[in-house]
Amino acid sequence: MNEKYKKAVDVGRKILESSSCDYAEIRLSSSVATLISLSGENVDSFTLSESVAGSVRVLVNGSWGFATFNDLSALEKFYANALNSASLLNPTEKSVVAKYKSVNGKFKTEVLRDFMKITPDEKFELTKRYNNILKNSKSVQSTRVIYRDVKTEYTNINSEGSILSFDKSYCGISLASIAKAGSVIQPFHESVSAYSGFEVVENRESLAEEVVKRAVDLLDAEPVSGGTYNIIADPKLCGVFIHEAFGHMSEADFIYENPKMKDIMIIGKEFGPSTLNVYDDGTLNRLAGYIPFDDEGILPTKIPLIKDGLLSGRLHSRETAAKMDEEVTGNGRAIGVTRQPIVRMTNTYVDNGEYSKDDIFASMDDGLYAVDVIGGQTNLEMFTFTAGYGYLIKNGKPTKMLRDIVLTGNVFNTLKNIEMIGNDRELFGGLGGCGKGGQSPLPVSFGGPHVKIRDVLIGGKR
Repeated sequence: MNEKYKKAVDVGRKILESSSCDYAEIRLSSSVATLISLSGENVDSFTLSESVAGSVRVLVNGSWGFATFNDLSALEKFYANALNSASLLNPTEKSVVAKYKSVNGKFKTEVLRDFMKITPDEKFELTKRYNNILKNSKSVQSTRVIYRDVKTEYTNINSEGSILSFDKSYCGISLASIAKAGSVIQPFHESVSAYSGFEVVENRESLAEEVVKRAVDLLDAEPVSGGTYNIIADPKLCGVFIHEAFGHMSEADFIYENPKMKDIMIIGKEFGPSTLNVYDDGTLNRLAGYIPFDDEGILPTKIPLIKDGLLSGRLHSRETAAKMDEEVTGNGRAIGVTRQPIVRMTNTYVDNGEYSKDDIFASMDDGLYAVDVIGGQTNLEMFTFTAGYGYLIKNGKPTKMLRDIVLTGNVFNTLKNIEMIGNDRELFGGLGGCGKGGQSPLPVSFGGPHVKIRDVLIGGKR
């Protein structure tokens, strides 16, 4: 922590000690980052950057004032600006925030290899080595590798007396190959990231080899035939489904602002089999969605969203918790200090069930094994996801490879149609992230075990 940053923290603490507004917070950050991007034979970018930023958010008589800055020495001026902005407003619906205890703490990422001590040349050579592996097939037309690391000193101070800091190191890599045969083009990618050191991106040659192999194999895969299938979803597809189709509906601002969802998302309502348990847990160290405290100075906890098949919780910011008269959960998050916190997930997953992967496959005579995910979209309770690839299941065994697998349905019906939940939960996080309210990408993790689901509508050829 340099002297200017340390002085700004001291000034912020003194300002808030004498604050007379309903609630106020000051967030400060100082970051150093590396970004390397390669596409085929080209170096798209090689950037070393530094940034300093801060923000002030105040609540006065039900009105918010917010100011951002990158001159830490002018903190007092921007605090006054935020107060003045709040005093000029007279909203029809006054904002309120839930109170929380005063907490103090210093947190730091544990690293095995500090990427700040790795030379830019070594980072580039690692990126280039993976890129060469991704090109290792005549069928590959293009590749893309992105390396990113960010070292950030982050401080959060609020009018409740909390002073929290997080010395965080975030590092990751994204690997992609695009294969082509005639008119068929098949991309495939994998990405890993974590709050850790350089070790998270080292020794990933086998991952790069898997990416190029999968892209090439997909050229010979058959397009799936459309219809209704019993499916087995792998841990990654299970995780993306629970994040996108259900997790966003568990964010309390979505529920509060949608009368239809208020009538559906009733605590205690049955949402799945009694073996279904879904959690959001920001305390899981090192994962991409780990937060030692949220951007409103609240310590995260393990939140049961579905417990024994029943809706049991939702995710809150201070404001949504106050509006809905519920407890705060530590899910007020922003992509940076210059953006205001909104309700966001952290690490969201389906918990383990009782069955092994072999048990699940053995239970299915005919069906579809859907693996990985390319992307998708949701509209209230309706979802559409495209799996990365899949296999036709015959007599409990995966057989021929399939592509162009689009899963469509109603999230609540799909949850109720879960028949078996595996015991092999995995969690995933990559250089991408979650998007909401114009804030993207926010680091999150998602996951689950293998799950068997009946009667899933699959779009495909006829």
